[in-house]
Order: sequence, then C-alpha cells, then structure tokens
Amino acid sequence: MTSLALFLAVVAGIFGLLIGSFLNVVAYRVPARISLMRESRCPHCDAAIKPWHNVPVFGWIALRGKCANCKAPISPRYPIVEALTGLAFAVVTWWGVAVYRGPGGETLVTHLASPQWDGVVEPARVWAYALVIVAFLYFAAISIVLTLIDLDTHRLPNSIVLPSYLVAGILFTIVAWLTDEWDLLLRAGIGMAVLYVFYFLLRSVRRGGMGGGDVKLAGVIGIYLGWLGWGALAVGAFAAFLYGGVFGIALLLLRRAGRKTAIPFGPWMILGAWTGVFAGEAVGRWYVNLFVGA
Repeated sequence: MTSLALFLAVVAGIFGLLIGSFLNVVAYRVPARISLMRESRCPHCDAAIKPWHNVPVFGWIALRGKCANCKAPISPRYPIVEALTGLAFAVVTWWGVAVYRGPGGETLVTHLASPQWDGVVEPARVWAYALVIVAFLYFAAISIVLTLIDLDTHRLPNSIVLPSYLVAGILFTIVAWLTDEWDLLLRAGIGMAVLYVFYFLLRSVRRGGMGGGDVKLAGVIGIYLGWLGWGALAVGAFAAFLYGGVFGIALLLLRRAGRKTAIPFGPWMILGAWTGVFAGEAVGRWYVNLFVGA
C-alpha cells in the first residue's frame, strides 16, 4: 500500500505543476484586476505566449528564462512557484493517504489493507478520504497564491479568501455526511469562529497592526485546523505569531525595518497553519502529556 501512496503523490505532483502555472497567473492578474480568461502575453512586448512555452518549469528552461519574441527576461519566480506547487501537492497527497487518520482513526492505507474492508459498503469512506485530500490540496493552492499576493501587495483579496469558506464548508460537510462524524464538522465551525473572533479583536485593539484580510483568512485557517483537532488549532494559531515575531525581531536587529514598518502577516499565518496540519496534533499530545506526567 505504500506504493499506492507514492503513485498518488507523483500524480498529484504532476497535477500540481499545472496548478502552479495557473497560480502564477492568478497572483499577477487578480491584484491588477486583469481577467483570468485573457490569453497569456509577454508583459514587455505583448506577444502571445505559445502553449508549449507555458509547459511548467520546462518551458522556462527551454526559453532560457527569456521571452521567445523580445528576449526580455522572465522572472525565475515562475518556475519556482510551479515546482513548489508540485512539491506541495505531492506532500499533501502523501500525508492524506499515509498519515491522515480519518474515520475510525485509521489512515487510508491501513483502511484499504484491512481484511474487514468491504468493496461494496466501504467506498463511502474512501470517498471521504479523497474529499479531505482535495480540501487540503485546495488549501495548499490558496496558501501559495495568497502568500505571493500578500508579499507583493500587502493584501489578501476577498475574491480568493471568501470563496474558500464555501469550498471548505461544502467538502467537509459531504465528508461528515459520508462518515456520520458530524462532531468533526462542528469542531471545524468552532475553529473558524474562534480564530476569526480572535483576529477581529486583535485588529480592533490595534488598528493598522492587523489587516481585514488577515481576519478573514483566520476564519478559513480555523476551519482546516479545527477539522484536524484542538491540538492542530492551538499549535497552528500560536506558530503564526512565533514565526512572525522571530522574523520581525530579525529585521529589527538587521536594521531592515523599524517599529512602524508594515510587514505582511498572511504568509506567517499560512506557515503556522501548515505547522498545525503536519505537527499540531503530535505537539498537542506531547504538551498535554508533559503536564499529565508532572
């Protein structure tokens, strides 16, 4: 069954390369209010970009990082984002198949290998695992594009953040219906409310220190972390401030920023969220056992 996880991770990674190419377009066009339906053109000479030049990573390498028409340089950010998205999709899929414990507290690999698996009844649970993986692949995609946009513009567009509530809500509701584990959906809803209110209060106390986009993104993050568990929620929320604080102190020490310098917090929220996804429950259990053992 490990080979199944590897195969699915490779397939997801290839698909992620294609999604990464699209995320580059979204990161550039959404803040500029340019239609996503417009054909790709060189921003320097306005020449149409041929489909084979848009092949993720390899297109940039074949062109040697230059426009085929005017020879203007193409930022290496494009293939980096494509490769990063491919890697992220592969890792998330591996996690979803071999690590994530879904219905009954077992992984998908364990579930499929179990002699109790009934090919007639159990596909509902397999679909549930699949939808959870899709939900977190979607979260990986918006994590990358929102990080790019926030770094470029210090904004987290509503057009990306707000639909994420609907996507996560629909997918996790279907999973809860398939597995009859409505408590997970309730916990996701509580996680959404807790993080949203917490960030809203922070923004209310200190205007300018926290953007409205951060507050809205906090709710989305709360859904995903709440679905996984209280440990994931607590660790993910705390890690965001830890990472952001260390980065801010480093900038101050290096004299690259002042006390009033605006630093985008969205990327640290996202990094903290993924820390909660991959390590939150384990860290949470360790922390609780530390006090129980004492």
